[in-house]
Amino acid sequence: MGINKFNSEGYYDPTAYEALTAVEQEEKAAKAFRPLVYICSPYSGNVESNIKSARRYSRFAVEMGYIPFTPHLLYPQFLDDDNPAECSLGLLFGNVLMSKCAEVWVFGGYISSGMNAEIERAKRKKYTIRYFSDDCKEVSE
Repeated sequence: MGINKFNSEGYYDPTAYEALTAVEQEEKAAKAFRPLVYICSPYSGNVESNIKSARRYSRFAVEMGYIPFTPHLLYPQFLDDDNPAECSLGLLFGNVLMSKCAEVWVFGGYISSGMNAEIERAKRKKYTIRYFSDDCKEVSE
């Protein structure tokens, strides 16, 4: 059902029509295509703090119109990061899914060994890599 140009009393109401049309267009835009983005940030070390940061970075990606994929928020839920075989499996899953992402976003001033491996892989595969500070400001490499 479309938006009516006339109010409930039958009078032409262009202001309400334009306002409601703008709201409808914003709702459609919110449902529009969103590219998948790989979130690269530290996990090991201060895990609790790093998870909190990864959630914030993922939220930032959502607000920027992307679908975040943050492997270190997913795989530690059911794979043991202290078990080398399971850790390798999680890295493999992340690499496979990285290839499905439109971009790789690297967050923070500290690059862990895991992040470095992800960045090097993204460079070899010629994926688009963007760098952000801890407070989600885009910075140069």
